[in-house]
Amino acid sequence: MSDTILEMRNITKTFPGVKALNNVNLKVKEGEIHALLGENGAGKSTLMKVLSGVYPHGTYTGDIFFKGKKCEFKDIKQSEKLGIVIIHQELALIPYLSIAENIFLGNEQAKKGIVNWNITINKTRELLKKVGLNEQPTTLVTNLGVGKQQLVEIAKALSKEVKLLILDEPTAALNEDDSENLLNLLLELKKHGITSILITHKLGEISKVADSITILRDGSTIETLDMKKDNVTENRIIKGMVGRDLVDRFPKRKSNIGEVIFEVKDWTVYHPFNEDRKIVNNANFNVRKGEIVGIAGLMGAGRTELAMSIFGRSYGKRISGKIIKNGKEIDVSTVNKAIEAGIAYITEDRKEYGLILNDNIKENATLVNLNKVSKHYVINNNEEIIQTENLRRKLNIKCSSILQKAGNLSGGNQQKLVLSKWIFAEPDILILDEPTRGIDVGAKYEIYTIINQLANEGKAIIFISSELPEILGMCDRIYVMSEGKITGELNKDEATQEKIMKLVINHGQGVQ
Repeated sequence: MSDTILEMRNITKTFPGVKALNNVNLKVKEGEIHALLGENGAGKSTLMKVLSGVYPHGTYTGDIFFKGKKCEFKDIKQSEKLGIVIIHQELALIPYLSIAENIFLGNEQAKKGIVNWNITINKTRELLKKVGLNEQPTTLVTNLGVGKQQLVEIAKALSKEVKLLILDEPTAALNEDDSENLLNLLLELKKHGITSILITHKLGEISKVADSITILRDGSTIETLDMKKDNVTENRIIKGMVGRDLVDRFPKRKSNIGEVIFEVKDWTVYHPFNEDRKIVNNANFNVRKGEIVGIAGLMGAGRTELAMSIFGRSYGKRISGKIIKNGKEIDVSTVNKAIEAGIAYITEDRKEYGLILNDNIKENATLVNLNKVSKHYVINNNEEIIQTENLRRKLNIKCSSILQKAGNLSGGNQQKLVLSKWIFAEPDILILDEPTRGIDVGAKYEIYTIINQLANEGKAIIFISSELPEILGMCDRIYVMSEGKITGELNKDEATQEKIMKLVINHGQGVQ
């Protein structure tokens, strides 16, 4: 058809022991925003890497047609030459170069090897205006927030005269305002004739911007839907993604809450580089055995900083206050002491801080409790295999074997591996920081089920999340943070999104 800008036919891509794509078909109309959906590991990113030449022709089977012409891209430069530009989930900017230098890196505005900085700066200003970024071209990228860095990536794509823009989870690390701005920009680019393929797990974004959606499951195409003509509901999308109906987003749990096991008293933390700036201001809270306690708040409220400072003072300076476990003050001044005291911290950034991606599943799973699989400082390999296999089965980690590299797992399975690592440490208190960030609805449900099981075993869970439905669906009690202060506490029965947001906005003046 003349209005089709891209067609991928019968794409099959195999890795050692895994068929990542199995006869996948994708058709995208010119000028539309086409959402590509599926669980982690469904093959979305792999398909886009095939399209963009990251996986070159010859490493897969099937055909790619762009604007009616068959394409056999050997590398990413060939696809970019035709106007196909991909922005990966992990941004590819160089922090200590300026915005202008990043935008034209590899595409320098030069003559006879000499960069014309006047042209570079002027063109950068034009591009920044198009994406709505009010920054100087000479600003270093390291001084920008993640939302603004995403806009720099899009400006870079526009500099390459993009015709088909591919965005892989562009809002995964963004707050609500930055996410909204980015989605509005996609709609604006659409008005100027730019086609987009959007990979996202956030179903609310689909209804806002998508014209069509294609659902992948287990490396195969399930269906393509027109958002206007077809009866597209969240339930239909979820069923297509996971192969079953999810009647409840959050698994049912009968709470069996015991006595207070963990208390934080008068906890104050200052910024690590600006020691006059309070990041956490006199925080007080407690958690009981078998209880899931949520900490809600906007980005920048101090939730992660609070969690990291408790866990071995991993963040902050001039930290004061008391940590009490089972009625006695404990020493959490180092990470090792925090672990010995029975505290585990599951970071919000599993790739950077949660896992060693180049190591295999077995080596990651046992890392924080090697004493359990060793004797006289010598690791018992057979015992390590047995323990890791038990964890793999308990958490349903999907992998070719426990010798598979952690970096080759899907996002949901990486998150399960991080959880398994800390479960292996046998903690009493687990601090979960954004435990479902960047994973799909099916994997989220599995993570929620694991968290409920841990609570049923008597673990005390501190649950930090930016998603209010998640906080309300999972937690027995909720503390609200705003500007470093705990501004209120709500029980599950009384908590609503409105009451939480009032506590955020009113800075502890109470819910009216």
